[in-house]
Formats: sequence, C-alpha cells, structure tokens
Amino acid sequence: MAGLTDLDALIRTMEPVRRAGSYVVLSLPEVPDLPLEATIRESEGVTVVVAQETADAAGFGYDFVAGWITLTVHSSLEAVGLTAAVAAALGEAGISCNVLAGYHHDHLLVPVAEVSRAIEVLRALADA
Repeated sequence: MAGLTDLDALIRTMEPVRRAGSYVVLSLPEVPDLPLEATIRESEGVTVVVAQETADAAGFGYDFVAGWITLTVHSSLEAVGLTAAVAAALGEAGISCNVLAGYHHDHLLVPVAEVSRAIEVLRALADA
C-alpha cells in the first residue's frame, strides 16, 4: 500500500508515539552480533542504533542517549516536506532531532530528556 504524499494530511495525521526505552547510536567497523534497531552503512563504518541496555551489556561507550518517537502516519518515501516541517518545529523549540525513514513510518531520535516536550511540539504542529 502506498503511503501518503499530501503534506497537510501527513502533518495533521502524523500521531507521534514514543517507543519504550532509551537508544544509542554507535559507529562500528562492522555489524555487531547484537539486537539492532537500525543500521546504516557509511564509508567510515557501520552506524547502528541499539537499545541503551544492549550497548551497556556489550561494553560500548556512547555520547548520545535518545528517546525514539515514531510518526505513525504511513508516509510515502516520495513525500516532500514532512521531515523539514518536523525538524523546523523541533529546531524552533531547541530540540535536536535525528530522522530515520522506514518504509512505512518516519522515526525520530531526540534527546531522551526531551521526548515528552518533543511530542508536545509535534502535536501542536499537527493541530496548527
């Protein structure tokens, strides 16, 4: 099923939901034998997102602890403007945001201490 492309509809129905837990981003030389939440191959190595407790148990250090917010609207990979609108709203609120695009949904990694406020900002954007 194709996702939505209409920006107004995407924003109005994005319905941000927090995924339980805290997550960290690691840069490693190869894909580790760990439960991974996301993986991106880069020329410098492999970037992985793992649950914080997974990284702790494996002895990995990290700089950033994130809360994971999923925009539950099914956005098309060809949709234009949703990432920009979300990033602008969070940026205006002083909240950093790292976006992962899945096939069905966009996922936001924000500082774990800012998750509740980020969801409030996103809901206000949807209601505007």
